Amino acid sequence: MERIKPIEAKDRIILALDVDTIEEVIKYVDLLKEYVGFFKVGLPLFVSCGFEAIDVIKEHGGRVYFDGKFQDIPNTTAKASINLMKKGIDFFNISSTGGSKMLTSTITECNNYAKKNNMEPPIILAVTLLSSFGQKTLTNELGIEMNISSYVLKLSQIAKEAGLSGVVAPDTDAAQIKKELGEDFIVVCPAVRPTWAIVNDQIRIVSPTDAIKAGADYIIIGRPITRAADPTAAAKLVITEIEEALKEKRNNL
Repeated sequence: MERIKPIEAKDRIILALDVDTIEEVIKYVDLLKEYVGFFKVGLPLFVSCGFEAIDVIKEHGGRVYFDGKFQDIPNTTAKASINLMKKGIDFFNISSTGGSKMLTSTITECNNYAKKNNMEPPIILAVTLLSSFGQKTLTNELGIEMNISSYVLKLSQIAKEAGLSGVVAPDTDAAQIKKELGEDFIVVCPAVRPTWAIVNDQIRIVSPTDAIKAGADYIIIGRPITRAADPTAAAKLVITEIEEALKEKRNNL
């Protein structure tokens, strides 16, 4: 896990590459690899470009976080995850709502594969709830009566018990997750939008400052940087905001 531990403020940024072509991938990696920690490859880019997108990111000096949110029967999810490792992807996520058996099977099989092949074990996160979900969706559509924060914590506890390295969860739950599950349990905060950015289609959004002060280790941010008139300048603004939040957090200890 030390290999992904953030050292500088920029290391905490996972840039969502919400693009469709290899040309765009190359453009943003070359432009921003010095200003972000990881490049997130999600389903739209992966379906469009496949593993070529991942290879190109690495060839151009970037690090990859694969956002596939795998959820299937335990054997299928484990095999899919091992196939990611075979392709050189060691930082990715699966869905916490797949259940403890799926989570445990995946981490066990992946760790066994890593040991057998003299590889570093993967960093696998559990996605708790999509950032487009609110309490209304949780209760009225999924029939789950729990408070949304309590439900996120419960899913995080299941992930920790299964042996995963951390979770993808909103800033509103980061502090409680860290308190209950330990500072070493990674929290990645999605749907991050600086105050100067457009909200788009997310419901539970947060600023970089709030996410870092709440305890997030990493933030996922995409369009506010990639669609900015000057992506490099936008990335620098986010870095500055993270640095100031970290400084304020240290001063309040």
